[in-house]
Amino acid sequence: MAAQGVDVLMVSVGADLPYLIGYEAMPLPRLTMLVLPRDAEATLVIPRLEVARVVERPDCFSIRGWEETEDPIAIVAQLAGRPGTAAIGDQTWARHLVDLMGFLPSTHWRRSVELVGPLRARKDAAEIAALQTAAAAADRVARQLQGGEIPLIGRTESEVSEDLSRRLLAEGHAHVNFAIVAAGENAASPHHHASERVIRAGEVVLCDFGGTLSVAEGEPGYCSDMTRMIFTGEPPAEFRELYDVLFAAQATGVASATVGTAAQDVDRATRKVIADAGYGAQFIHRTGHGIGLFEHEDPYIVEGNEVLLEAGHAFSIEPGIYIEGRWGARLEDIVVATDDGPVALNTADHSLVVVEA
Repeated sequence: MAAQGVDVLMVSVGADLPYLIGYEAMPLPRLTMLVLPRDAEATLVIPRLEVARVVERPDCFSIRGWEETEDPIAIVAQLAGRPGTAAIGDQTWARHLVDLMGFLPSTHWRRSVELVGPLRARKDAAEIAALQTAAAAADRVARQLQGGEIPLIGRTESEVSEDLSRRLLAEGHAHVNFAIVAAGENAASPHHHASERVIRAGEVVLCDFGGTLSVAEGEPGYCSDMTRMIFTGEPPAEFRELYDVLFAAQATGVASATVGTAAQDVDRATRKVIADAGYGAQFIHRTGHGIGLFEHEDPYIVEGNEVLLEAGHAFSIEPGIYIEGRWGARLEDIVVATDDGPVALNTADHSLVVVEA
């Protein structure tokens, strides 16, 4: 805060709060906000009825429970003092920020991600272990899918999505963040919402799923996220050729994610393999996103991001090739940059797995 000239940090809903104090605010109209002045102690301003949910850490922060008849915005403003510059949480509700601006009219506002983001992006050993645990749980579900334990043909995308979700929970996830199931032509839509379309024999099925898993009660959870491809019958040669390109691009992306490499250069290396094979126009999204307490956070593996990868950075490598109206494919692992080279946390089979019709 001193280095960036920030006088007070204020975070509410979102990942910054659990990262700093281990408590995740419920997304309620009643304000919960951690107020951390640069030269004073941190205070958690929270509705009195929510205080019982907080694991108290007196050496880290104090608690100021507010009653229904009090104005929490006024309490936060008083604790903040008269800051010249305040950093506020990216997910803070606009209504709360607008009200705070009324109390602090001369304050310059910045996004908390500029301050906390680089700290959250560099995972320590415990955070990496939590990500490994979450990835291993997702891998177990992927192996069930690849082993034919999750029926596909004759079921709807929604039914398979619900099946994947149940299995993620059974493998230890506290909740499921998404379970994309896209069959045939729907696989050409990267964020397809599982529908009532019935999965047929002789087509591709894209499964992208992940959730949040906490390794200890009372601790914030870390996320999983992976994508694997299934073909219900023998794939045509054209699709196998497409998948071979995707496989090589994903492996190249993982290998290039070394400490000291710019995030955009990882994207470029991955994209070059696909472009050289003639599919450049069909790779329509960034190569990856950071992951931690949120499924999408810094660092983003995308053109224009000149941030150099550091040991502890965790992110997805997930190139895709999408042929509108026909099919699509994506292959995704979570990767951690280390001083000994990039480490992929997901180990489930990367091949195009064929499930017999």
